[in-house]
Order: sequence, then C-alpha cells, then structure tokens
Amino acid sequence: MSIKDLGVVLAHGAWADGSSWAKVITALDAEGITAVAAPLPLTSLKDDVAALNRTLDRVEGPIVLAGHAYAGAVIAEVRSPRVKALVYVAALAPDEGETVADVFYRAPPHPFAPTLAPDANGLIWLPESAFASAFAQCARAEDLAVLAAVQRPISPACIMVPVGRPLWKDVPAWFLVAEEDRMIPPAAQRSMAARMNAVVWTHAVDHTPIVTAPAKVADIIREAIRRVTPA
Repeated sequence: MSIKDLGVVLAHGAWADGSSWAKVITALDAEGITAVAAPLPLTSLKDDVAALNRTLDRVEGPIVLAGHAYAGAVIAEVRSPRVKALVYVAALAPDEGETVADVFYRAPPHPFAPTLAPDANGLIWLPESAFASAFAQCARAEDLAVLAAVQRPISPACIMVPVGRPLWKDVPAWFLVAEEDRMIPPAAQRSMAARMNAVVWTHAVDHTPIVTAPAKVADIIREAIRRVTPA
C-alpha cells in the first residue's frame, strides 16, 4: 500500500467551513493524496459527529482524520475502524467526561482573545475584528475577508456536552501546537497533546495555520500517513 491509498478527511472548527482547508487540500493533491473536507453544521456535538461519519462513509479504505480547533473534539468521537490516525491542528482534545468548554477555558485567555457569548438566536459568532486580531493574525487581507465572510456560528450545544471515550486513546495521534495562537493558549495545547501521547510538532504559527501555514499542516498530515501506511 502507498500513501496515495489512504484517504484524508478534514474537519473544520468553529467560525469556519470546509473552505478553510483549501490550501492544505491543494498541497496534498499535488502529491496525489486525496483529501475531503467534511461540512459540519456546528449545531451540536452530536450533529457534527453524524455529519463527519457521513463523510467517512463516502471515503473508501483506511483514513487519516484531521481536525482544526473545535473539531478536535469531533474527530475523537467517531468510531470507524477505518480511521488509522488522528491529526490535531491547534485543536481541542477533551478527555472522557470533559466538555469542549472545559478545555477551552481552562487556561487564562490571550489579551487579544475575543469575548464570546450567544446572540439573540442562541448562536455564538466571532466578532469580525477578531479574525485579524486573534483567529488568524498572520493571514493576508484577502484571506481574512474570506474567513469573515464564510464564518459559521457555533451552538453552545457543541461545547457544553461531555464527550465519550476519545478515539485518541486507541489510535495514534499527531498534534501541531501553534505557539502564536491567541484563541487556544499554546500551554493548553501542549498539555492536551502530552496526555494524548501525541507526536508533537511545534511551530510559530497562529490559530489558523490551515490558512496561514498550510505547508506545515500538510507536512504533519503526510507524516501521519507515512507512519500508518503498511509497507
């Protein structure tokens, strides 16, 4: 089996959609690696896991599953035996019984991190100014414009529900720690990666390296693929 025989499924985080993975998809495609972005509704953790499972059903063969930010919790809830590795990109990794909010708010926030609260419809939006100040401060102006334009709000039902036994306890995991992250403190990322026994890659990147440093994200995904591909 070659690395081209593994499928890659990518899960986006809060305030984003599948287009946030576009540059990573292009980088992987250049090497003949097929990647599919799962569309998550961000309406509840249960809904997001169901949506991810529907995408997994569309991909044949063994899979490397990657999640950005909030999606770290989502990818760990799937139970498909075809998932051979998990890749966390500046992601949240609650343990069994914890909620996403537990790990997101455990460390003191960065001074530029936005204040988040549900709106009149019960949904949490990222303030537009926060894309440039905290979400992707290293992004180009045109990328920031797209990120703000396509953002999806997240429901509290995504982050307030305790998770089950995470899949990272049963399959190997990789973790890209974003040292310039202003949304999820780097210290929290390192702590989560350590208790997962993940292979840790550390880079001086912002919270959204899938947009601002896609080559580094593609590199860690390729490494996971190589490590789990049978000779």
